[in-house]
Amino acid sequence: MTDSIVPNQPADYVPAKVWSPKNNYGGTFGSINRPVSGARFEKELPVGKHPLQLYSQGTPNGQKITIMLEELLAAGHSGAEYDAWLIDIFKGDQFGSGFVGINPNGKIPALVDRSTDPATRVFESGSILVHLAERFGAFLPAEGRARTETFNWLMWQMGSAPFVGGGLGHFYAYAPLKIEYAIDRYAMETKRQLHVLDTHLAMHEFLAGDQYTIADMAIWPWYPGSLYGVYNTHEFLAVEEYTHLLRWYKAIGARPAVARGWVVNRVSGEPGTFLRERHDAKDFESLLRVE
Repeated sequence: MTDSIVPNQPADYVPAKVWSPKNNYGGTFGSINRPVSGARFEKELPVGKHPLQLYSQGTPNGQKITIMLEELLAAGHSGAEYDAWLIDIFKGDQFGSGFVGINPNGKIPALVDRSTDPATRVFESGSILVHLAERFGAFLPAEGRARTETFNWLMWQMGSAPFVGGGLGHFYAYAPLKIEYAIDRYAMETKRQLHVLDTHLAMHEFLAGDQYTIADMAIWPWYPGSLYGVYNTHEFLAVEEYTHLLRWYKAIGARPAVARGWVVNRVSGEPGTFLRERHDAKDFESLLRVE
């Protein structure tokens, strides 16, 4: 048996000794990605009436936070009222000076908690979930073992999802050309991750055991949410094979707070499935009902 030799893509490509960027790589984000951080233009962020100011978009990472906020409100935590301002990452809003001042990494979501003096900035979705859980004493077990298990799965998601999004999702849905090696490599890893979850959920109702926690909120929009949604790879990956994962996914999705949080800061979709900004609970009344 001999290994087949696959030509480089392009065929004459040889990595330079020192990498340098091109003017435009093509693809969905090719015109805005750069190898440097920092603000690219001056723009202050709006501030609403609530103590919690969220600047985000309804991507899987953004949905984690709006789901958490809606769950907190549903649980009776009135202090979790929030303004959700749209940061359109496809237009480069995340590179404005106001947003970069909150998150120097220039990625959504970012939160400003104005209940403290001075206000507290919180960036990275996992950090925001923990901040909110600890502030309101909800969805994060106080007991040592259950608390650690929640963090186990939260950190698993934070470390694993880039292979799904920046890996498979990018090369399958966003890249300007299809590269078989890249898609195969990340499809294999995504399938492995789906199997990890399916195997675990065969024995547990929720990720951390018998309690619904921020770990479930973090993982649900990605696995398999993003595969049905933004990346549309569910058929390609045969997601229907993972019956225990789908049982959990459908149960979480049936929660009213999850349904509300899922639509916030989304900018497109079927009528009734997106709400560009949320500043009051009554904003959901503007959504068209889909019979």
